[in-house]
Amino acid sequence: MFNRELVKGSTSLIMLQLLDERDMYGYELVKELEKRSDNDFSVKEGTLYPALHKLEKQGYIECYWKEQEKGPARKYYTITSAGKELLDERTREWHDFVRVMNKVMGRKQNGTAEE
Repeated sequence: MFNRELVKGSTSLIMLQLLDERDMYGYELVKELEKRSDNDFSVKEGTLYPALHKLEKQGYIECYWKEQEKGPARKYYTITSAGKELLDERTREWHDFVRVMNKVMGRKQNGTAEE
């Protein structure tokens, strides 16, 4: 498992990325994240829903209710155009961060040592 602070700092980027691919409800977001990370990455409800509410309050995502054939309606989340812009910005920042960390740690990128 990863350090909780690393996960917490990445939650909004992850949620925006998943919602950029398709609308999802909360539990579906958790399950998709676990699946993609081979269960190495897990977000608890106490982290997920506050993060989603914050993104919604900031205008980066919106929610809507969708009736189900069986069971109660589900609250789905969808990314907004402002959310897509933020996702692009945060993705660039993430790649820059990884590149710089690799330099600092003396790691190789693309098969060559960083200079």
